[in-house]
Order: sequence, then structure tokens, then C-alpha cells
Amino acid sequence: MSFAEKVVLIIGASSGIGASTAIEFTKVGANVVIVGRKEDKLQIVATECKKNGQDPLVIKADISIDDDITRIVQETIDKCGKIDILVNNAGIVRFGSILKGNLMNAFDEIIKTNLRGIMKVTTLVAPYIIKTKGNIVNISSVAGQSVPKHPLFTSYVISKAGLDIFTKATAVELAPHGVRVNAISPGPVYTDIIENMGLKLDEEILKTFEQIKTALNRVSTPEEVANMIMYLSGNKCVGVTGSNFVLDNGMLLT
Repeated sequence: MSFAEKVVLIIGASSGIGASTAIEFTKVGANVVIVGRKEDKLQIVATECKKNGQDPLVIKADISIDDDITRIVQETIDKCGKIDILVNNAGIVRFGSILKGNLMNAFDEIIKTNLRGIMKVTTLVAPYIIKTKGNIVNISSVAGQSVPKHPLFTSYVISKAGLDIFTKATAVELAPHGVRVNAISPGPVYTDIIENMGLKLDEEILKTFEQIKTALNRVSTPEEVANMIMYLSGNKCVGVTGSNFVLDNGMLLT
């Protein structure tokens, strides 16, 4: 599958799924724009992309800030002239619950990035995606399809459930313009999302993670999710929109 001359804007590309997605896209000729909050990690990803013959546009930005989102889109258009594929991968974790008294703090912070930020990015990118008849892939989570494993995850689960609905609503709105919009819901994936957030896991949370089971008894690599993103973005999926693809090793079956 070739993506030669395609411009792929990847939000949340400094590590994990986003980083792997950028690297995999450059292997098939795409021009990638990598966005993240940590410039040192973005530069590591950029170095890997250059090994595949592509020099990515690196943008340090935080999508919880409206002005940063405007800058992301403007810099991408100024440098690349178009956007063919948008990958909304940015996501954070914050712990909070009703009884601990910090639910709303966690909710407000998470929603700014996991849902509102992605909605804002999509809104500003949509006119350019329409011009190229491109497509959008949102990275959700199986967490959005089930009751939280622990009350401290409530806000995170709500953000992903909201993203699932936003995916479908966007697919309906953009379909008349020839734009496809889909989501991928991974289960457990080897990433550093917890470390990136500087979170300390107490024994209660660690026990919750240890209880996570998958039918296949394995955890996915970021490259597996990247491969699914590329498949959905390619010409073999021209009839697929408004769908949510579960990549969880059978976690929802257990």
C-alpha cells in the first residue's frame, strides 16, 4: 500500500501509537506532520522517520489550548499545502472519583485533550480534508464501551465514549463531501501513557491493571495499531465510514 505524496497529520505523535504511526507511514512514502507536547521525544520520532527517507514537520503543541490548535493547522498548510489524513491520537489519563472528591478536576483536564481538543482539531482540519477527499481516524479505547474497571477511570471512560459518538456524528456530516471518518478502539497496548502523565500508581490502581485479561493472553504493540490506522486510511477501505474497529486481543470477551 503506497501513500506517496499524501500528507498525514498525526496528533499525539511523540511516543506510543502516534510515534509508530508516523514511522510506519514514512515507510510507504507519506509526508508526516508529528504533533506533541514533548519536543525531545518528537525529535526522536523525527530521526526514525528520516531513516525512511522522509523529513517530518515537527510541531510542539498542546491541543488543550485553542491557539496551539490553530497554529498546528496553519503550520501544516504553510509547509505541506494540504492535509490528506488526520490521525487524532492525543490522549491523557487522570485519576478522579466522586468519593475522593476530585472527579471534576480529572474530568475537566481529560476532556480538554481527549474530546474537546480532538473536536477542535477536526473542525479546523475538515475544510482541508474535504478538498483532498481524505479521511480521519480517531484513536479511542475499549474503555469507552464498558463500565470503568475502577471508579478512578470514570472521566477517561467518558472521554472515550464521547469520542466514539463524535466519530459517528462526524462521519455522517462529512460523508456527503466524500470524507471517511472511523475510530479504532485498542485494548491494552505497550505504551508509556502513564509515565508520560507523571502519574504514580498506588497499590489499588496497580491491582486493577493486573486484573486486566485478554482472550488471546497478550498485549498489542503500537505497530499493530499503526497498521490498522494505515489500512483504514488506504484505498482498500473506500466503503468504510462511521465504524469503530476493536483491536483488544479479545479483552471485551473476558
